[in-house]
Amino acid sequence: MSAPTRVFIARLAGVAVFDPAGDQVGRVRDVVVALRVGRRPPRVLGLVVEVQPRRPVFLPITRVKIIEVDQVVFDGRLNMRRFQQREAETLVIAELLDRTVRLLEDDSPVSVVDVAMEPTRSRDWLVTKVAVRRGGGRGALRRRRGELFVVDWDAVSGMSGVEHGQGAAGLIAAFDRLKAADLANIIHELPEKRRTEVARALDDERLADILEELPEDEQVEILGHLDSDRAADVLDAMDPDDAADLLGELPAEQRERLLTLMEPEEAAPVRRLLRYAAGTAGGLMTTDAVILPPDATVAEALAHIRNPDLDPALAAQVYVCRPPTEPPTGRYLGTVHFQRLLREPPSALVSGIVDTELAPLRPTLSLEAVATFLATYNLVAAAVVDESGHLLGTVSVDDVLDHLLPEDWRETVMEAAADESTDPEEEALRRSAQAREEAR
Repeated sequence: MSAPTRVFIARLAGVAVFDPAGDQVGRVRDVVVALRVGRRPPRVLGLVVEVQPRRPVFLPITRVKIIEVDQVVFDGRLNMRRFQQREAETLVIAELLDRTVRLLEDDSPVSVVDVAMEPTRSRDWLVTKVAVRRGGGRGALRRRRGELFVVDWDAVSGMSGVEHGQGAAGLIAAFDRLKAADLANIIHELPEKRRTEVARALDDERLADILEELPEDEQVEILGHLDSDRAADVLDAMDPDDAADLLGELPAEQRERLLTLMEPEEAAPVRRLLRYAAGTAGGLMTTDAVILPPDATVAEALAHIRNPDLDPALAAQVYVCRPPTEPPTGRYLGTVHFQRLLREPPSALVSGIVDTELAPLRPTLSLEAVATFLATYNLVAAAVVDESGHLLGTVSVDDVLDHLLPEDWRETVMEAAADESTDPEEEALRRSAQAREEAR
């Protein structure tokens, strides 16, 4: 196994994992260890590697041949059976980071920032060091408050057992670069207690993005663990259609309380969306469309769709309406597709290049009819207009797919395994490690 021989585990999060042929198979998501009685350092059992599509699998540490800052290389084959954590196993990043422990030298509290593992002569890997941050207490006179330092594993107590009110800053920092959908998958795997702690530690925007990627029951669960003011702030940060879908799952009294606490300008479109039945164009649409008046120029339109925070489907076209340009708008004049914008001079007016050939959708149109319309005309989004010609919103293809797929499709993606059979070698490795601990 190549240097470095001491590896800080939080720094492994997201590192690419390669097979013997040099092909990348996934990324490191966590490290599995077996905690031991007394002060003996935990034994490392293996890595949790996320492979596509968002499936965690187990890679025994004995198969890992190279660990470097930018890659992990293993030999043999990677069993694609879904990783299932066992009672005697602990996930370092998910469960040990941010834990409050005590230094044995003076019984002062410190917070776990990272832990390090090292190989032994017998080819085992053990967790030997703990990086901690001083938070104050009786030992604070000798070390400054907030100071980061490294101690031996046996110099601290409190690593085992359930901690109530555990922080989540370290876990969040370890996966800071992940896309919302990937972090949602990791949060989905956490126990409810830990999931709640992580949700509380995330900022409103990040939590809003992650909620949109979680199954509905977990969205409701997380929102229920937040105080009402925080829950309303998170709903403010969500896309109106996603916020409406989530609120639609709540009891009427709770839904109305949260709507009242939301910012009025954020709550108004959500209230409008809640009026429409699920499975209709009105129930599928969002009000976050690019809407411009007829005297706007092509240059202005291009500036709007360049917004990196705009969903790609919504950035594919601009809707031209008479004022007001907030839904429900003035009279809808037509749609300008972004490819047409690229072909026109910047000074041209959008009103002169609108596509008026396609009739807009009505809010009562069924899900199947909306899907057929988008497929027939090769569109990624379409305008929804009422009988008076006012633009109400837009339906994008991703929202249609969300509703066409089975209700539990997110759980299926997160939980399905390519092969449910047991890998004998992996089973033997894990049982051997546990048996050695029981014998001691």
